Amino acid sequence: MKTLPSVVSWLIAGSLLSAVAHAAPSVYPTGVTRYDPAKAYNQYVIFSGADKQTHLIDMNGNTVKTWPHAGFPSAIIDPTLVGGERGHVLLQLSDKAPGPLGSAGNGLGNRSVGELDWHGNVIWQWGDKAPGGAAQQHHDQRRLSNGNTLVLANKVHAVAGFKVPQVIDDAIYEVSPDGAVTWQWLASEHLNEFGFTPEQLKLVYATPNPDYLHINNLSVVGPNKWFDAGDKRFAPDNLLIDSRNANFIAILDKSSGKVVWSLGPNLPAINPKTSQALPRPVDQFVGQHDAHIIPAGLPGAGNVLVFDNQGSAGYPSATLGLISGSRVLEIDPQTREIVWQYTAADSTQPGWAFYSSFISSARRLPNGNTLIDEGMNGRFFQVTRHGDIVWEYVSPYLGKAPGSEAISNWVYRALPVNYDWVPQGTPREQTAVLAPSVVLQPTNASR
Repeated sequence: MKTLPSVVSWLIAGSLLSAVAHAAPSVYPTGVTRYDPAKAYNQYVIFSGADKQTHLIDMNGNTVKTWPHAGFPSAIIDPTLVGGERGHVLLQLSDKAPGPLGSAGNGLGNRSVGELDWHGNVIWQWGDKAPGGAAQQHHDQRRLSNGNTLVLANKVHAVAGFKVPQVIDDAIYEVSPDGAVTWQWLASEHLNEFGFTPEQLKLVYATPNPDYLHINNLSVVGPNKWFDAGDKRFAPDNLLIDSRNANFIAILDKSSGKVVWSLGPNLPAINPKTSQALPRPVDQFVGQHDAHIIPAGLPGAGNVLVFDNQGSAGYPSATLGLISGSRVLEIDPQTREIVWQYTAADSTQPGWAFYSSFISSARRLPNGNTLIDEGMNGRFFQVTRHGDIVWEYVSPYLGKAPGSEAISNWVYRALPVNYDWVPQGTPREQTAVLAPSVVLQPTNASR
């Protein structure tokens, strides 16, 4: 099945998208709106749409594969970990009643997760053997090189000192192929390690929000130059997490579970006069998503890449700019300096033209471009190191917005997929798409 190419693919049900984008028009094209094959990195992109299905698209927005399950996120599995078979994914397979604390923004409504092959066959499933009888997975799941699966999950329980009777705690489980939990970690056992001041810890314990940290990312550090140079904090098996509600990024020692490196929550406020200067010390990220170490072999390898939403968050809530937008930051974890960034200004747009207050992601590509998911608007795009937009796509898949009855095309995360990940013979197109020219019209100053 194929979607119509970009500029021709005008939204027919335009009135349904009136609430999709931040201060956006109610009718606009979907699909690929611009594409320069010579400057873009050519690949597939996988994402779970607001229609609760997982889509694999090519550079012209053609749907080359759909799995009838949502992913939170849709996570691809390296073929070398499944006997060379291509096209295996980790998705959410079944739901459950979320209970009295609800399910928005976490995994309380998830019963099971599993591995599907290219044809949609369930190869592996986990849920019944999970603590409490349900996976309650949220925000991340990863297949490890040892064949086990990392699952970021929720655990509802009472924690001494909290104002709320039960918290929605963040747990990490390493699960063997037979469903046994071989390693686990619980956020509430490490509150003194995340960089909070005593005053901030009081606010954490007093919050009326049971989802007090809302950890939204779990990644494996992976091979890197810092560990090769002797810095054991960056051991390849260690794990990196970030907290959307508390504005910190942290690396966990896999053997002890302790935090061995962190950034935030207390950073200098953004100074508009120096906000484009590079390099500079890390300034305040807020409500961030998808923090990870750029993998070995890619430009910027070893640095932290993170989507800085600039969405309201923190203990207390961090100060935000009046008309600021979101940012993508590349951070040297040793010097703690921002060495590259993307803002709307890099594409000669006003700051608010790039903004997603929640969800979203950013991934470095082999040619130095960066794939960005502006999640709340369902917009993915590739930018060069200089901020040129060389590919852009707007998701046409509609569903209910998080915590609302409104209709939206929101996308939690969009991931790059190399051509050799899919079975041989899978179709793809690479036809240039020219964006319409923008002509500024003179204004009548007497009006």
